[in-house]
Amino acid sequence: MTPHLSVRNASVHYGARSGGVQALRDVSLHVAAGERIALVGANGCGKSTLLRLVHGLLAPTAGTVMRNPDVRQAMLFQRPYLMRLSAQGNVALGLWLRGTPWSSAKAQALEALQRVGLADLALRPANKLSGGQQQRVALARAWALAPQVLLLDEPTASLDPHAKREVETLIGDLAHNGTGMTLLFASHNLGQVKRLATRVLYLEQGSVLADLPVQEFFAGTLLKTNYPEAHLFVKGELV
Repeated sequence: MTPHLSVRNASVHYGARSGGVQALRDVSLHVAAGERIALVGANGCGKSTLLRLVHGLLAPTAGTVMRNPDVRQAMLFQRPYLMRLSAQGNVALGLWLRGTPWSSAKAQALEALQRVGLADLALRPANKLSGGQQQRVALARAWALAPQVLLLDEPTASLDPHAKREVETLIGDLAHNGTGMTLLFASHNLGQVKRLATRVLYLEQGSVLADLPVQEFFAGTLLKTNYPEAHLFVKGELV
């Protein structure tokens, strides 16, 4: 099967060659249709950089990133970028920029907001909504574009527990609604990883040290023997 995404020996270096930061080191990753891949690791391990690289927001310093040109992608950030428009206007804008007439874009935006339970707040200024509501608007905006690959960077990290559950449930619904949507997401919430992922990548200092099916990643024995750093991270004992 042709992968949706393929990263081969990719590195990303910020700053001057003699100094700066090596954010990713020789990373290879192949993403097939329908996979739900979680990126885990400590702060600064390279999760966000890898997502931005895959989405085309960063160019690799070395190596290659190949995307299937027929596959649509969307990305959701930890703190969504919302315009000074209504919730409906924010969702409609993405459709309009893609070429949808404004009247049709507004109708599709309302449908997307209904999908995430925000139809009654469609005309409310997006910047006046709560953090959880803003994240749901961003999800509606992504869903309206019908992406086949959805990238998420800590989508529930800054939310309160109730909003976390709401947003996680919506993400799970999008992944399981029969469309075969592919997810690639970064998360510190290992419970969330267990619930959403089919595969887990553990990153440390910009390198992928483990790439396992989710059941094997949390099984313990194999991880402890073959991937000691990842095992310590899962136990909360990583120094």
